[in-house]
Amino acid sequence: MARVRTGAGALAVLAVAAVALSACGSAEASDSAPDASGVTTLRYQGWANQVTLPEVAEHLGYFDGKVKLKWVGNTISGPQDIQSAATGEADFGGAFGGAVEKLVSSGAGIKAVINYYGSDNKEFTGYYVLDGSPLRTARDLIGKKVGVNTLGGQNEADIFNVLHKAGLSAADAKKVELVTLPPPNAEDALRKGQIDAVALSGQFRQRAEAAGGLRALFTQVDLYGPFNGGQYVFRNDFIKKNPAAVRAFVDGVGKAIEWERTTPRDEVIATFTKIVEGRARTNETTTTLKYWQSVGVPSNHGYIVDGDFTLWQDWLLTTGSVKQVPKSSDLYTNEFNPNATSPALPAKG
Repeated sequence: MARVRTGAGALAVLAVAAVALSACGSAEASDSAPDASGVTTLRYQGWANQVTLPEVAEHLGYFDGKVKLKWVGNTISGPQDIQSAATGEADFGGAFGGAVEKLVSSGAGIKAVINYYGSDNKEFTGYYVLDGSPLRTARDLIGKKVGVNTLGGQNEADIFNVLHKAGLSAADAKKVELVTLPPPNAEDALRKGQIDAVALSGQFRQRAEAAGGLRALFTQVDLYGPFNGGQYVFRNDFIKKNPAAVRAFVDGVGKAIEWERTTPRDEVIATFTKIVEGRARTNETTTTLKYWQSVGVPSNHGYIVDGDFTLWQDWLLTTGSVKQVPKSSDLYTNEFNPNATSPALPAKG
């Protein structure tokens, strides 16, 4: 399997591309406006075999007729997803907080408006090896191949943070070879011995655990406790022109978070299945939906706090991904989240 670039270099490529393309993207973004009936269409990227919170919100009518979604393709990468939002190829995107900080630091005019994923005791990313693997701790990942969904994302930051916590250096972290894999295929690559360890989350982690034969080296909950991992972002120009649409989107996604949190699991899975079957996208399957356990967002209605970004700042600064972390006011706003009345749960330092 080909060696891939890690760390600051890959992030820099994304950031430069986003800034360079933002001008042409913003022209298209300026055309986004309510139609004659007052409905704003939001272009977005989905995830194969998965159902996103905006898709749940639309299905349940939580956008209150003010917003409708237009799927423009799939992604396997949060950094790529928010880059598409920054360049105008989509109207919103979602990524982990460190990627948002990186893109804002590069000059991209985006802002986070709601948390959409994170970890709790049921939903988290784990870093797995085969039962018979000689790897026993995160320290053993040095010099090994680890399957991740993208470079410059949550997985890369987690590996840096767990090694840093173990007293290892940024230079040591660079010796971990990150191999990008689509999430549906990551477990299979580990079982075939193509990689030494793999990051698994959501229904793919739960499917792998149900099949057995794997062992977790560490999990995000071990490392951070419950935490908000990533945010949906819009371009600043879009927010300025379409505040009502952004408010409807954030309100709907917040309600979808609480619906998933409080609705019986079987009903959530049945709803996911109906959504996937109804959208009839090519080569999708509903077989892994049955492993869903939790929405994984610990904060009320996706409320954002500074701590949702400070977790990643050591990684960003040490690797040279940013020279200076952006101000909180440049990173996020809760202005469009009227139902969010309580702050996020604090994460471990």
